[in-house]
Amino acid sequence: MLKVAVIGMGNIGNTHAPVYKADPLAELVAVCDIIPERADKAAARYGARAYYSVEEMLKHEQLDAVSVTTAGVENGGDHFTPVMQCLEAGINVLGEKPISNDIVKARQMVAKAKEKGVYFGINLNHRFVPPAARAKKWIQEGKLGDLLLINMTMWINNPNETSPWFHLRALHPHSLDIMRYFCGDVKRVHAFLNRAPGRICYSNAQINLEFENGVVGHLTGSYDAQPRHNLERCEVMGTKGRFVLDNLYEELTLYPKDSDELTVIRNSIMGGLS
Repeated sequence: MLKVAVIGMGNIGNTHAPVYKADPLAELVAVCDIIPERADKAAARYGARAYYSVEEMLKHEQLDAVSVTTAGVENGGDHFTPVMQCLEAGINVLGEKPISNDIVKARQMVAKAKEKGVYFGINLNHRFVPPAARAKKWIQEGKLGDLLLINMTMWINNPNETSPWFHLRALHPHSLDIMRYFCGDVKRVHAFLNRAPGRICYSNAQINLEFENGVVGHLTGSYDAQPRHNLERCEVMGTKGRFVLDNLYEELTLYPKDSDELTVIRNSIMGGLS
């Protein structure tokens, strides 16, 4: 059984903690937050020990893994220090997106994990929903043939903004992760951005991508969608067919090139894919 802790007991930390609590392979032994009231409340809720600093927690706990769910500027500003402290201690770390708002710090965290021989991952969880996993399997089985192009759309309504880049940094780690999951690493990027009236951040984006394997792609992103009509859609086309992943977790459709018969799969939480 893995002994785990959660650092940062805001909304995301209180999403990670009950999952660990319910997992038979994990024991949630500690929670940590620089706001004592948050740490104490979470400790009482989950039956864990409360700490108000990472240093103090590492002195008293023998941990196998931690979730670092700290807040900060654009959700990434305060990840670096606790992540580095835990990696230095030889503890596996699950972080939240964005990995960092500073590319140098991002690379330092990755390098430290390699140096210490531990895992450091970012919770880009959209790739783990059952329809996305099935779509990946179709690619691996050759149902699409040689991949040619990918189109990704993600738009939501989010009036919050802390800098011109908030939309890109806070939302599109998920979009780009899904695109890389299906098509591999990106070689080149060409982006066009604009701001809705009164906006500080670039709230709309059209981004063209070329992948290392020759696939071409396009990402449309927005923080200005109507609240009732958010959208996350991915389409991948190859020489033998294409698939469409609608709203990511809801429905997956395979369109074979040489057949009129479609394969439509719905997520188990919607009554389908198991």
